[in-house]
Amino acid sequence: MGVIINEQHREISEMPINRSFMGRNRGGNDHGGRLPPGQSLTQGFPVLTAGPTPRALPQAEWQFALKVGPKKVHVWSWDEFQALPQTEQVVDIHCVTTWSKFDSRWRGVTIDTLLASAGLAPPTPWVLAHSLDGYSTNVPLADLVGGRAMIATHFDDKPLEAEHGGPARLLVPHLYFWKSAKWVTSLQFTKANEAGFWELRGYHMRGDPFKEERYG
Repeated sequence: MGVIINEQHREISEMPINRSFMGRNRGGNDHGGRLPPGQSLTQGFPVLTAGPTPRALPQAEWQFALKVGPKKVHVWSWDEFQALPQTEQVVDIHCVTTWSKFDSRWRGVTIDTLLASAGLAPPTPWVLAHSLDGYSTNVPLADLVGGRAMIATHFDDKPLEAEHGGPARLLVPHLYFWKSAKWVTSLQFTKANEAGFWELRGYHMRGDPFKEERYG
């Protein structure tokens, strides 16, 4: 399996914000509280992205970094990352475009494990996730630690496919899925709560699906 990078730097094309969500869960079956309002279940795994899937490169060139401001404080190669303790999670995921998928199975490295491996005490409560294609999204530290999030490399016991963010994506299942950045390359601690790609275009700064935090 290769890792991915854009052939050349390009600005991610802006997609219009759809304010006419027609979710099916309006006072209907919420499946024991598992299905957020405005969502409907899917058995598939829709592919949605702000830009094209980048092309693949050898794993030898893949890196993942923790950053404090602009400074990298720890970097893992692919082999070093795979040698870290692995965690499996079976979780429900929810996309802001109104689909939800129950019982999705992921494997990867929790953010807690990464911080422990780096010997890093989080210096701020704000984190910005960066992706290989220039995408970014902000996620509060509180939503990343305590076993709540991971850098996922496997889905359903198989290496994560490029169209779903492989070889590695951020997984924050309790927030809308735009927060689970595909093709993630770094997590950056910032001095303030900085908006990412979709947040700058009107999406909510946190994105809790059960509160319908779709827009700011």
